[in-house]
Amino acid sequence: MPYGIELSFNDKAEFFQLPVMPGSLEIGDSANAKTYDIVALGEINVIKNPKLSEYGFSSLFPAQRYPFVTVQTLLQPIEYVRFIIKWMASRQPIRFIFTSDRYDINTLASIESFDWKEVAGGGAGDIDYDIKLKMYVPYAAKKVEISQQTPIAAVIATTATPARPDETQQPKTYTLVAGDTLWAVAKQFLGNGARWPEIQKLNGIADAEIKRLQIGRVLKLP
Repeated sequence: MPYGIELSFNDKAEFFQLPVMPGSLEIGDSANAKTYDIVALGEINVIKNPKLSEYGFSSLFPAQRYPFVTVQTLLQPIEYVRFIIKWMASRQPIRFIFTSDRYDINTLASIESFDWKEVAGGGAGDIDYDIKLKMYVPYAAKKVEISQQTPIAAVIATTATPARPDETQQPKTYTLVAGDTLWAVAKQFLGNGARWPEIQKLNGIADAEIKRLQIGRVLKLP
């Protein structure tokens, strides 16, 4: 797949890939915005400025596997909506990843707005949505020891040190749930879905079992 967008929460404790890629991705800030045509990306001119970048796009959560669906694991449309609403309510940033053969984005982001509606007419159960994200920069207060010899200018110049996002150690096992595939498990825990044969070999899974994995089975991870 040449293009892909992934949204994740809490170090990928929850995540999904957009099942239908948006036609365009708007990137910019309050002073300068630019829209990139995802279908024909062409030459990229990256906007560099001191303001936090904003990202916006519109697409579809499909109720069935249309030919233009680009993911292997397809959730029910309302499940995508529930994820996003839950993440917004947490008041915590998500991770926004956009990959292409020319241009990549990988950043923490806040969900600024999310509007959705069920499609009327032929696409029964499909959900149209618009989402806007804003780059998030972690921050934390830094303790400053002040003595009588400390110049006031030095105190003012002391800046906060960004907090490093928690990189949770990957688990050694995983329990299968409904809808899981070896590709999805490898993508989530190994960072690359193409590594699924490693999980198959480590757990002695026969080729005939791959398409009917037993729910509740505990897999060892490389």
